[in-house]
Amino acid sequence: MRLFILGLGYSARHFARKHGGSFSHIAGTVRDPAQRDDLAGIEVHGFAGASPARETAKQVRDADVLLVSIPPGITGDPAIAAFGDVLAASRRKVVYLSTIGVYGDHGGGWVDESTPPQSTLDRARMRIAAEQAWIDIGDAAILRLAGIYGPGRNALATLRAGTARRIIKPGQVFNRIHVEDIASAIMAAIQHGSGGIWNVCDDEPTPPQDVIAYAAELMGVAPPPEEDFATAEMSAMARSFYASSARVSNAKLKRELGVALVHPNYRHGLDALWRAAEAR
Repeated sequence: MRLFILGLGYSARHFARKHGGSFSHIAGTVRDPAQRDDLAGIEVHGFAGASPARETAKQVRDADVLLVSIPPGITGDPAIAAFGDVLAASRRKVVYLSTIGVYGDHGGGWVDESTPPQSTLDRARMRIAAEQAWIDIGDAAILRLAGIYGPGRNALATLRAGTARRIIKPGQVFNRIHVEDIASAIMAAIQHGSGGIWNVCDDEPTPPQDVIAYAAELMGVAPPPEEDFATAEMSAMARSFYASSARVSNAKLKRELGVALVHPNYRHGLDALWRAAEAR
């Protein structure tokens, strides 16, 4: 079984490392192959949204499984624009990594896959359009990912770097997921008999400041001071993430794909990351 990954980002690379033995061949795209030396065992192709090389198109055509993690742009999904004819010519399993950001703001209330997307953000609307485009092409499995954390990308790392902040906005919760559980969800979606939409998040939506405080406790350091969201200096992009607050259910992921989370909440995930760091 041949796997081709459109966009070798953080989650896709982790999936390839964890489940690479399930495939006879793995290839994928990055913007600049010359800048990537951490992709051992993966045949790397350059793709930046322009006209793809013939060999890259051949990899897409020959793939049994296509994992897509390239975000859409204002003109639509770049992979569909580049490989549309190839994609339409044959059937394959498609897994598209989307975002729970499509749900928009629900005032901290619970949402699931039956909740209509309603985000007012342009980037979320582009995601919704990309999801539908992949469904139309190949009955894709759409995985809506929560905030991703894992090795090198977590509250412990931001505390060490001195960039962690405790922004306080009453009623705000975020959803998150460990990259190891994303890898399990991708594999389960590949093995599932048909397409569909599944939320990929842990069991415990949480105020973001609680995660920072717990990481500081693990490290034995003082957490950064609390900052009022209304007056905190933030970029427009960072502030936009606080425009939506919703508790996202993962019940369908567990029920239909049989995914058992290794890290069911942020405490479990940070504990494991702390132990791994201490063991080095």
